[in-house]
Amino acid sequence: MTFPLFPEQASLGAREVDYVMLWLIGISCFFLLVTAGPIAFFCFRYRRGNQVNRVHIRKGALALEFTWTIIPIFVALGLFGLGASAYFRQRHPPEEAMELHVVGKQWMWKIQHPEGKREINELHLPEGVAVKLLMTSEDVIHSFFVPSFRVKQDVLPGRYTTIWMVPSKPGSYHLFCAEFCGTSHSRMIGRVTIMPRAEYQAWLLTGEQGESPVAAGARLFRELGCTGCHVGSPAVHAPNLNGLFGSVVPLEGGTTTLADERYLRDSIMLPNLQIVHGYEALMPSYQGKVSEEELMAVITYLKTLGSGKRGERIGGPGSAGAVEAGGEAARVQPLHLDMRTPAPAVVQPDGAPAAGGPAKGGTPP
Repeated sequence: MTFPLFPEQASLGAREVDYVMLWLIGISCFFLLVTAGPIAFFCFRYRRGNQVNRVHIRKGALALEFTWTIIPIFVALGLFGLGASAYFRQRHPPEEAMELHVVGKQWMWKIQHPEGKREINELHLPEGVAVKLLMTSEDVIHSFFVPSFRVKQDVLPGRYTTIWMVPSKPGSYHLFCAEFCGTSHSRMIGRVTIMPRAEYQAWLLTGEQGESPVAAGARLFRELGCTGCHVGSPAVHAPNLNGLFGSVVPLEGGTTTLADERYLRDSIMLPNLQIVHGYEALMPSYQGKVSEEELMAVITYLKTLGSGKRGERIGGPGSAGAVEAGGEAARVQPLHLDMRTPAPAVVQPDGAPAAGGPAKGGTPP
């Protein structure tokens, strides 16, 4: 159900956001009447010249004080719980969500599907499939905004941000940049097209067929020389990349960090920022040597290496070497809807699901 004056709902999470907004509007209107109504009444009743009793009554009203203090507290806590519930659901995509790459650039959105299909200012999505967007910017701050999905997320240079949604209604919807990003900011617009899954699969086979991020990442991993240190090199003591993504990495100084996309990016662009325990700071930075899209491809490839479980502690000295050449990387299938699982998360209308880069401390990757 689409509420009056609201954009059309095109994702499963849109209704929840609309309910939060309606509660906020309704409660705000209620307290506006409760406060502004008596003000207007007293202004009229006690206007100058009106014959009314103006004797000040010095009498406590403890019950009234408790009432207008306690009730708003519970109302505010209820609104907080409602909003927090919607927020946390929007911020935690399912592990099996189909991952697309989005790069913002003055003044366009560059999008790549896991099969390699590329788009500019257009985004085609399958109906009923959980979709995660991994986003970054090449230049300034942008903001990815699809009103009909009720999602908006800043896209920042040098960082990765994510949003996810479950498209629920086939059709075409507006895509905007909601952050002023330069003189042609108003031209940074596009369209999101939701298609039935069969039509989406057929659409993927039309037009130019690009290289998948996994395949491109594997190629770049070799071309950049990463295999010289991270694939069984007897001469270089480099960290293990097998199962790195999602693991807990011990660092110099006794701290640890989670090997997520941010960590993999920093490992390549800022290799001396966090040094893996037991390794030397020998790896140079690759800033200026790879584009944002190439960097995303390398990270996507690194995420496919090994089968380490999220939260499993690996990466210290003495751990096994990286993936052998022609091993798991060669078995990656580039034409799946998702790079990490054989099938994407398909979500029913009720919202229920149906039945790394060179790490720090090495030499050039």
